[in-house]
Amino acid sequence: MEKTSVPLKPPVWTWEVPAYLFVGGIAGTSAVIAVMAGAAATDTTLARDARWIALAGALVSPLLLISDLGRPSRFLYMLRVFKRQSAMSVGAWTLAVFGPAVTASILFRALVSDGSPAAWLTGIIFLSDAVGLVTGLILVTYTGVLLGATAIPVWAANARVLPWLFTASSLGAAASLLELIGHEASALHTLALTAAAVEVVAGLRTAGLTRRSHAMRAAELLAGGVPLVLRLLVMVWTPARTLAGVSAIVGGALSRIAWIEAGRASATERP
Repeated sequence: MEKTSVPLKPPVWTWEVPAYLFVGGIAGTSAVIAVMAGAAATDTTLARDARWIALAGALVSPLLLISDLGRPSRFLYMLRVFKRQSAMSVGAWTLAVFGPAVTASILFRALVSDGSPAAWLTGIIFLSDAVGLVTGLILVTYTGVLLGATAIPVWAANARVLPWLFTASSLGAAASLLELIGHEASALHTLALTAAAVEVVAGLRTAGLTRRSHAMRAAELLAGGVPLVLRLLVMVWTPARTLAGVSAIVGGALSRIAWIEAGRASATERP
């Protein structure tokens, strides 16, 4: 008897999920940048603004997940049991820790007077930053890893590439957002330049895309090639930095949409 392949169930996620992947990635990366900037102690306003962006993302991300799930009780239900194989479960648990950590870092810093903070206050701030750093890194990387671990053909074929793509686009978007609100630190430019270069290389290594959608092609250009070229022109054309930032943010958002759609199309294609 001839074997018939069991059709895969395509992902049924709505627009809130790619939005969450994008917002959560920026929030996580911003938390990492905040810790790095704070440790360097050269630009306290950069660290402060990065923390606030991380907090904004930590507040918006659960709302996006709840909207996709339909009601708040379903989000809370996911916190009853931790499922390592479920992107939603990992995301819910990570957000449940990330949000309070970033909030605590901001609130306890507000208690610090002009003088030296008490030892216990310093310890709480350090612990909050450490937890925010770890969970922020998870927010940035886990979605690419878990999408690649699914049975969706195009995601599975790019299991090694997706974490790099998502991490690079999150880094480029977060650094660009900080630039667009007024920060001109050369480190942000370097981070964004590196992210764009990684996007280009990772994009060239994607597999299983028999036909790239217009959204996928646009995302690859806007998140990788365009900002890379523009940032190389910054020394001779200053506005290129702003244009590169806008391109990276738009491309990062479009990338999440394109990869979710690619997964949906891949699941319905006949082998």
